[in-house]
Amino acid sequence: MSAFRCGTVALAGRPNTGKSSLLNRLVGHKLAIVSSKAQTTRHRLTGIFTTSDCQYLFVDLPGYQTRHADALNRALNRAASEGARDADVTLFVVEALRFGPADRAVLARIPQAQRVIAVVNKIDLAKQPPELLPFVAQLQKERDFAAIVPVSARTGRNLPELLRVVRDCLPEAPAAYPADQLTDRDERFFAAERLREKLFRLLGQELPYRCEVVIDSFREEPRLRRIEATIWVERDSQKAIVIGAGGANLKRISSAARRDLEALFGGPVYLGVWVKVKQDWTRDARRLRQLGYA
Repeated sequence: MSAFRCGTVALAGRPNTGKSSLLNRLVGHKLAIVSSKAQTTRHRLTGIFTTSDCQYLFVDLPGYQTRHADALNRALNRAASEGARDADVTLFVVEALRFGPADRAVLARIPQAQRVIAVVNKIDLAKQPPELLPFVAQLQKERDFAAIVPVSARTGRNLPELLRVVRDCLPEAPAAYPADQLTDRDERFFAAERLREKLFRLLGQELPYRCEVVIDSFREEPRLRRIEATIWVERDSQKAIVIGAGGANLKRISSAARRDLEALFGGPVYLGVWVKVKQDWTRDARRLRQLGYA
């Protein structure tokens, strides 16, 4: 019988390559929030998947990007680079048939000494499988990858092969967590993330980048979880948009988040949500440290 293996597997790539969706599919549960907008992932999240001979510690990292040059994005880019560097193996996630300067910039930030597996995601979008062959051949010229594995996070196609390749790259070591543990994060973290996901999904293109969610209190009572949360924005005009006419937007956002949390926690949830202006919080290093950004 082969030795047990355990190690960290960082998911790196530009925004919108499907890193969070891939983590959720690999772990078998929705842990990472997902939206079509860049910068949805802000906080490092570990998803744990344990088999009879391996424990995979998948680390979802922020997508490296240059769209906003503020303190928040510098912190996110730093977290992405450090996470990819420190893992036992890095999955460099690219979108099938799309590889450009943004992808190349992410790859350049991963140290040459790091073992990297290129994961070509969204292969289900290719009209004909042979289309992928020249794309993979071109990708091979970018770096000496440990392997290149085409997959679909949406359908699960070829993920068993990806797990096999990853396992071969991990060190022999005992499990770091109990076999039934799914993540290193607590319920308070997921409450904030699910509310922030609704901001990204239900608001306009730019505003979610100026919003953050803070959990003020999280109490488990006999019949429900009582959660009080605050949405931070940077301007009074943004506060008005989040609240909406007669509070319509805020009600829609908080109701959608509450339904998600009740499904996640398996019981009733009271979710109270307020909106406060924190002037230029994305540029304030002190506030960012309070929110857990390095």
